[in-house]
Amino acid sequence: MRMKFFFTSGGTESDNWAIKGTAFASSMLKNTIVTSCIEHHAVLKSCEFLENKGYSVVYLPVNPMGLITSDTLTRMVSENTCLVSVMMVNNEIGTIQNVKELAALAHAKGSLFHTDAVQAIGHIPVDVKELNVDMLSASAHKFGGPSGIGFLYIKKGTCIAPMMNGGQQEHGLRAGTENVASIVGMTVALKESIANIGNNIKIAELEKKIISTLQSNGLIVGKDFVVNGDGDNKMPGILSISFNEKDGESILHRMDLMGIMISTGAACDSVHTRVSHVIRAIGVAKNFAKGTIRISLGLDNTLEEATLIGEALVKIIEKKGD
Repeated sequence: MRMKFFFTSGGTESDNWAIKGTAFASSMLKNTIVTSCIEHHAVLKSCEFLENKGYSVVYLPVNPMGLITSDTLTRMVSENTCLVSVMMVNNEIGTIQNVKELAALAHAKGSLFHTDAVQAIGHIPVDVKELNVDMLSASAHKFGGPSGIGFLYIKKGTCIAPMMNGGQQEHGLRAGTENVASIVGMTVALKESIANIGNNIKIAELEKKIISTLQSNGLIVGKDFVVNGDGDNKMPGILSISFNEKDGESILHRMDLMGIMISTGAACDSVHTRVSHVIRAIGVAKNFAKGTIRISLGLDNTLEEATLIGEALVKIIEKKGD
């Protein structure tokens, strides 16, 4: 099989296929999937589905920065593990995992390795050969392409069951006529995003501007707010902040009235107001956790806008009676 990239409807389908397809193609003697407790729901729900089918799932804990340590994976993966699935960049706090190291540890135990790279592709350098992953998921809308199109990279020789049955499209592994127009759009968007990766330093400056605006207006890190994730190993553009004794949903609505759109967690889970599984997993204190918001930034944003975001947050946070 020469083809390595299979076109899907997006990251959710790619994640489902990687996890379920590997499980269904594996011997029941290797019926365990290892993943982390901060994965996207596309991964977590796929694992839950398999648990209900009799498979075993092990959920890796993370440290307060959202990182999986090599010791943790080594301890929890076994000869019965058919797949380890760990996201490259967390969609809520932006922490970047050491995928290359984790993949090597999984392979040492005879397991395949999949990474959900939906938040990473087009934003940070990604080389599947260097990382030595067996599967990688991506979604076009995350790097400026059309919605409803994505891909799953499958390393040559990887044993995986078909996603859909029918015709012989995509070597019989993903039946159905390909969405050629969206594939072209995705390709153009990805080329443009990769060409602009070097400009991500600008987005990092926007994040710093928001934080410095909060601080210059009297808000204190650790007392009034905390910034979630690994500050030294984080993808620019995903800024998670938790405010002490505040309500994230209230902050969201007040920001909306000011013409500023933010979220309280994952954008695809905006209908729920509960504290996200990611914030719980990294151990954010209860008095901060409920006041968590997520700000998404891109190359189209400006320092002036970052200042406005910071000033708007200050007005909301300093208002009594929340």
